[in-house]
Amino acid sequence: MKARTNEQTAGRGFASMDERKKRQIASQGGRAAHRLGTAHEFTSEEARAAGRKGGGAVSMNRAHMAEIGRRGGEASHMRRASRRMSQLNDGSQTAEIAQPRAAAVDGARGSELAASPASFSASASRDAGE
Repeated sequence: MKARTNEQTAGRGFASMDERKKRQIASQGGRAAHRLGTAHEFTSEEARAAGRKGGGAVSMNRAHMAEIGRRGGEASHMRRASRRMSQLNDGSQTAEIAQPRAAAVDGARGSELAASPASFSASASRDAGE
């Protein structure tokens, strides 16, 4: 028998159909299988095992896992920054929270840091003169 060439099979078969047509045919097959009771439905244990298998395969690629982690961290940072900016724009955040938390430092240094810039400059120049 002679093998068929691409020219003879071009435009024939499932693979040559457009995506919409393939989805339509596959959907009809899935509905028919469910109607006949021959469709496979995963149990929770089968689904768990498939997830473990896929997760194990993906996690072996360290570069891919690093990329996933980096993107997640960036997304988290962007969400937090966006929330902070919207709070500041709405005026719902107090000036105390928006300012650096120097006043929270304990001890004598803390009281200097919590002072106004003018009083801090005066105390700094006084200390420098001693």
